[in-house]
Amino acid sequence: MTKDIEKRERIVKRIAQELRDGFYVNLGIGMPTLVANYVPPGMDVILQSENGMLGIGPYPIEGQEHCDLINAGKETISEMAGTAYFSSADSFAMIRGAHIDLSVLGAMEVDEEGNLANWMIPGKMVKGMGGAMDLVAGARRVVVAMEHTTREGQSKILKQCTLPLTGVKVVNTIVTEMAYIRVTPKGLLLEEISPGLTFDDVQRATEATLIASPRLKTMPQ
Repeated sequence: MTKDIEKRERIVKRIAQELRDGFYVNLGIGMPTLVANYVPPGMDVILQSENGMLGIGPYPIEGQEHCDLINAGKETISEMAGTAYFSSADSFAMIRGAHIDLSVLGAMEVDEEGNLANWMIPGKMVKGMGGAMDLVAGARRVVVAMEHTTREGQSKILKQCTLPLTGVKVVNTIVTEMAYIRVTPKGLLLEEISPGLTFDDVQRATEATLIASPRLKTMPQ
């Protein structure tokens, strides 16, 4: 369990470095929501939730939760000064109107073309796609936060997705506990690797073909 927590923290801390002052950001259900805890001090980032909230703060301290303050994943959250509340219809109008600068989503699979599968596994009960389809279509930039492999050790970064797609050629960046990968017209460009790893280590854990950046560096911690 400790290793799983360390992996998630490494991923979300790196993604937090993608935030910029004045950004409107949507954090998907699950691991992406943890990015809220690592917004750089002094940076003004406005976090948006599909269920109708603009101005989400960090996760509340235990004992200070408010049962009426929840995100799209039904988790308790905190609010920032100036937080606004509105209908889900207005929330999706923001997303579909391309007013979200950055969307961070989890994924089951991503492939060489930036195709994303993150909403269902055939034969298993699912609640639905949620806002993922709108977010990948409407956000100006899409970053995927996920562990590099499944619990069985199978790569989640593939030559071609096998699960039903959420969006076609929508992913801009993939961040895992092993690497920072940018999706380019020429393929998946490996720009950063976790400390202690080599390009070959990351490639062995990846079904898709990776291209080593000429400026390949160690992932900042």
